[in-house]
Amino acid sequence: MSVLLAASPAGAQEVTSREVVQPLPSADVQRLNRALMELAKRPKSLDALVEAGDAALALEDLDAAMGFYGRADDIDSANVRVKLGIAAVYLRSGRPVEALEAYDLAERAGATPPEYARDRGLAYDLVGDHDRARAAYEQALAVNPEDAETIRRLALSQAIAGNQAGFEDILRPLLDRRDYASFRTRAFGLAILGEQARAAAIVDAVMPRDLAARLVPYLAYMPRLTASQQAAAANLGIFPRVAEIGREDPRIARFAREAEADRRLEPAGAPLGAPSGGGEGSAREESAREVPDVPGPTAADAAVTLAESAPVAPAAPESAAADARPGFDLAATAGPVDPPAPDAPGPSDTANGTPRVADAFADLDSADPPIAEPAGEAVDLAAIEVPRERPAPPEPPAFPRRVWVQVATGRDLSALAFDWRRIARAADGLLDDYSPHTTPWGQANRLLAGPLDNADAARDLVNALAAKGLDTFPYTSPEGRQIDTLE
Repeated sequence: MSVLLAASPAGAQEVTSREVVQPLPSADVQRLNRALMELAKRPKSLDALVEAGDAALALEDLDAAMGFYGRADDIDSANVRVKLGIAAVYLRSGRPVEALEAYDLAERAGATPPEYARDRGLAYDLVGDHDRARAAYEQALAVNPEDAETIRRLALSQAIAGNQAGFEDILRPLLDRRDYASFRTRAFGLAILGEQARAAAIVDAVMPRDLAARLVPYLAYMPRLTASQQAAAANLGIFPRVAEIGREDPRIARFAREAEADRRLEPAGAPLGAPSGGGEGSAREESAREVPDVPGPTAADAAVTLAESAPVAPAAPESAAADARPGFDLAATAGPVDPPAPDAPGPSDTANGTPRVADAFADLDSADPPIAEPAGEAVDLAAIEVPRERPAPPEPPAFPRRVWVQVATGRDLSALAFDWRRIARAADGLLDDYSPHTTPWGQANRLLAGPLDNADAARDLVNALAAKGLDTFPYTSPEGRQIDTLE
């Protein structure tokens, strides 16, 4: 016993406990979780759907946000928050034409322009309509003059329009306050204006080295982009592919043509019929000076013309002449009138040798047209089939664009497998035809059921699961997004 007591202090190990600190979810993630918990209780809650859409939009999960807004739109298609949310998703996705249409719907639903003037201005910049964009930015700044994001967008709009002085003046107050995002805006604005060296120097000075090394090559392409591509790159970070550099998107080009046509239809200048400075009398005198004084036909000239063109009629009896009165007899001219017979060529035409058109084409009715016979060695080009090289069909992508239904999220894949079995039991057979899949979502993973045939099938499955008390939403995986089967 003494040996054990003596050996125990030496062989014992000190056990210490340390606190395990885990980072809390961000405010937007907590906001989304609260909305999902509310939707689990009330799947058709309009406020919860809009709140979930706003939270997903703040987390840059545009597909999830559009799914929530779409379900809310099915419940209330005239809701202002829903229309503004759909417009914001289109704007963040780089689809400004659809965003502008959604903003028009929101305005019809009762939205006031100051609520969305900043984002609507960006949409106008993305379609190349910088005049309307600047007007929208100024409308937003009239409500909130200190909004830094609106000021940065207005400055970039000036740079895209080529106004370097306006760009520098608008951005200078933010630079004096050492606003970090404004230095990035200045770098893009200088690159758009063709000063790549100064833009690269700013990026190297204020950004981390690895991020600056990736961004500087893109700045060299900024002058070659179209105005809408420059706005998308500087504001949203969306750069075109190499083959699309300097080529306008067909939807944006069509929108620009229609906007220009509408602008031409707007009345311009002085209204028609407005009197000038001299009054009506001066206008008449001016028109009298502009029209030359040409003598018009007299009554005698008109009488001679009618007499020459009137057919010669046989002499009427004196009684008929006595009853004749000046004017037109409508009853006499109401019947059909036979056209006069063509005059036969008189001796004067042949004597003078004047050619007549009728003589030149007189034999066309009697003679048959000549029939061209092909030569013996003629080749019918239409009968020759030219062999053409047909390019090989492209290989299907490894991960095509597909439609799913998202049923849960989480970090641990084994826990997601347990969640799938639990949700499948609660679905009462609705998920038996689908297998579980996962795809990364930030630091977590999406748990997906599918794939489904189309978006309508996904919406039907979401509604059916909602009837079982399960809150889900459609998810469309873009082409190239890796989707793994959950074992």
